[in-house]
Amino acid sequence: MKGDPIVCWELASHDEAKSAEFFRKVFDWEVPFDEKLGFYRVKSPGTPTCARGLIFTLRQAKLPFLTLYIGVKDIEAKRRLVVENGGFIVIEPFDIGDGERICLFNEPSGVTFAMIQERGA
Repeated sequence: MKGDPIVCWELASHDEAKSAEFFRKVFDWEVPFDEKLGFYRVKSPGTPTCARGLIFTLRQAKLPFLTLYIGVKDIEAKRRLVVENGGFIVIEPFDIGDGERICLFNEPSGVTFAMIQERGA
């Protein structure tokens, strides 16, 4: 695949347990609850690209949402490209621990995506 891949996703649901059970039953995914994070961690089979996922209950947002995380090597450079190409930075790049950084942005039509610079990228 050419370019930066989607490496993770998260689903904010009105009922995280019900959503997790849905993906278990329909797609036969492993969806254990992570006590430390307080989220369900999705372990979908197949290709490593887009294999990581999280399911959790809404806390601050009013509506359910799905966020796709695009893996990048240089989050600051990509942040500049987002702005230069008509996007809007929703949350500036910040550290989430273990050497990872994320940044949320809107593409020009207003849809929110996220970038993640993983440890060692």
